[in-house]
Amino acid sequence: MADPRIKQLKIKTGVVKRVGKEKLSYRKEADQQKAKIEKMKEEGKDIHDIRKMGEVLQETLMMIPDCHRRLVAASGELSSMLEIEADLNTDGECEEFIAAEAQLKEAEEQMKVE
Repeated sequence: MADPRIKQLKIKTGVVKRVGKEKLSYRKEADQQKAKIEKMKEEGKDIHDIRKMGEVLQETLMMIPDCHRRLVAASGELSSMLEIEADLNTDGECEEFIAAEAQLKEAEEQMKVE
């Protein structure tokens, strides 16, 4: 049976990956909504519709800091696990360990973007 530490490593790596994708998704959605609101203003749409889209945009923008906070927490947990369980990668060939390190680097890039 596989080492339970490797299973935990896979889980924590997956969490970092998922939360990072969520953050990027919310960022992309917010940009699309901003463009849609601008287009609605240019076309002279009803002010009520524009205001509602603004509310939707605000809800989306509120999710970005939450995702950022969760990404920081998840990457911190993964980083500390990599330090504690460094003996799993003594030969430098543990795929899960290498994948976790790569995901951490990607998460660091995602944390730089607000």
